[in-house]
Amino acid sequence: MKIDLVRTHVLDTPMEVPYEAATMKFSRRTHTLVEIVCDDGTTGWGECLGPAWANAAIVETYAGWLTGSNPLETEKTWSTLYSALRHQGQRGLTVTALSGIDIALWDIKGKHFGVPISTLMGGRFREEVQAYATGAFKREGVDRVEDNALDMERHKSDGFKAAKIKIGFDVEEDMRVIAAVREVMGDGMDLMIDANNAYDVLESLDVGRRAAEYGVKWFEEPVVPEQLDAYDAVRAGQPLPVAGGETWHTRWGMYEALRRRSVDILQPDVGGCGGFTEAKRIHDLASLFGIRVIPHVWGTAVQIAAALQFIAAMPPDPVRGAPIAPMLEFDRTEHPFQQTVLTTPLVPHGGMIAIPDGPGLGIEIDRATLADATTREAR
Repeated sequence: MKIDLVRTHVLDTPMEVPYEAATMKFSRRTHTLVEIVCDDGTTGWGECLGPAWANAAIVETYAGWLTGSNPLETEKTWSTLYSALRHQGQRGLTVTALSGIDIALWDIKGKHFGVPISTLMGGRFREEVQAYATGAFKREGVDRVEDNALDMERHKSDGFKAAKIKIGFDVEEDMRVIAAVREVMGDGMDLMIDANNAYDVLESLDVGRRAAEYGVKWFEEPVVPEQLDAYDAVRAGQPLPVAGGETWHTRWGMYEALRRRSVDILQPDVGGCGGFTEAKRIHDLASLFGIRVIPHVWGTAVQIAAALQFIAAMPPDPVRGAPIAPMLEFDRTEHPFQQTVLTTPLVPHGGMIAIPDGPGLGIEIDRATLADATTREAR
């Protein structure tokens, strides 16, 4: 079996109401799906985290090294592709593009052997996982405090037991938002906050100390990812557990933060950190330092399926011999094709989501949705 062709599918649609995180604005939803087809007809699917058109271009650049190779040799292929562009790309788009390719190759491998990816990664430790809702962005022309409270009411009524809100806009307004959503949640839901790297150290310390009274489970990306000294200061100077890592690509990008214990919770994204091949290495590395792994997830249901397979294969804590329950981040913002890319949606019920047990990712792509995508082939 050899790789015959590589396709990219860029899904791109405008949002009815643009919304913002503290450091970025979303007026469109764009995602890159990777399709790899073998000479026997076996097809694998992956997804890249980050700028869709740039990811597609780099996937197409990688295609020359892929065509004619054995899709089952995922370790060899990962090394070949990483080395091909390593002089300019130890992190960033070269790795996010490689991630989508690696996911697709593991999907092929699972289909070839007739088992889920999680089985190939060592075994399934769980068949379902708690999902937490991500939303609470800032929307144009809407009172942010009221809008976040309404958003949380929706999560609660739909059975979620945990949710994450976006902060980082203004400290005082952020504190009003935190108070409002906690009032809606009551004591039966976990609350997480995500600043998307928007604060400096002093603001982070202020928010962390004041937010502690609301029972916040973790404080995500309080400062910019390049400043590990700032992460260290935030972790040491306020009581909330600190989370981060969605932009620290590959094991090399994670190592220093782990060695220094700059975070309490590491958040690799399977679609951004290097795919399944690298995500497993990162999880193993984090276990050496006793740091919890809860993946970041942002994309279509292909990305959700990849995260679920990774979560299924997360082993128990090697020291305690007991499982540390992971969680799945579930995007609840406007997303016209999040679920329509699949013939069978992947959605939580009662706050829990089942992990697909079919071959590979365990999903089937609905090609009708791809009719609206920009599709390109690279041989």
